[in-house]
Amino acid sequence: YLPRSHRTYSCVHCRAHLARHEELISKSFQGSHGRAYLFNSVVNVGCGPAEQRLLLTGLHSVADIFCQSCKTTLGWKYEQAFESSQKYKEGKFIIEMSHMVKENGWD
Repeated sequence: YLPRSHRTYSCVHCRAHLARHEELISKSFQGSHGRAYLFNSVVNVGCGPAEQRLLLTGLHSVADIFCQSCKTTLGWKYEQAFESSQKYKEGKFIIEMSHMVKENGWD
C-alpha cells in the first residue's frame, strides 16, 4: 500500500492502491469503456501479453493491466507507439475511471 499521506487512486472493487496523484499525467483519455486517466507509474497491477491495437490516436502495442488483488481488468500499458507524436505514451498506463476511486485527503 502507498503511504497514507498521499492522495491515491484505488481499485473501486477491492480498494487496493493503484497510483499516487503525483503520477497522474492526464485526465483527458478515452478507455475501452469510457473516460480514463494516464499515469506515469502504477502499483499492484499485473500485465497481460502485448498486442497491437488501433486506438483513437493510431496504432499502438498495448498490454492489458489488471488489479493484482481482485483480477479486474483496469486498462492498459502502452508498450510501443508507432507514430512519433505518440511516443510520450510508451511505458505509461491507462486506468479507466469506472475502475478506480479517490482516497486519502481529497477534500
